[in-house]
Amino acid sequence: MRIVLQRVKSASVKVDNKTIGRIGKGFLVLLGAEKGDTRKEVEYWADKCAGLRVFEDNNGKMNLALSDVSGEMLVVSQFTLCAKLSKGRRPSFDNAMPPVDAEKLYESFCKTIADKGITVQTGSFGAKMDVELINDGPVTLILEN
Repeated sequence: MRIVLQRVKSASVKVDNKTIGRIGKGFLVLLGAEKGDTRKEVEYWADKCAGLRVFEDNNGKMNLALSDVSGEMLVVSQFTLCAKLSKGRRPSFDNAMPPVDAEKLYESFCKTIADKGITVQTGSFGAKMDVELINDGPVTLILEN
């Protein structure tokens, strides 16, 4: 599983010029499922994302988690994160999980986050989406197996 997590002041996702997900302060999570990923990885990464302490406390230190700042999460599926670029100039997506299985893991990730009491908004799995964000910091983290 590969995740790009960005701390945002706000973020939204549109499909066909219609906003389908919008958050204020929180995390924009771009999630790519790879062959071999299981529910175990979903639980691990959902817990990791929910608990990351990257929001500033009163002393300006990254010490607060999403729940400490009443933050939200926008989760967008992005299979291109699974691209391999080691040979040639054209990305290989051989390591990306097949869509039917990847969608199940994506939905499981979102549910696991919501079960932690965090407000979750989503994109539309497999759709062409426009994602907008105001990056806060900027703080961008790459999480992968």
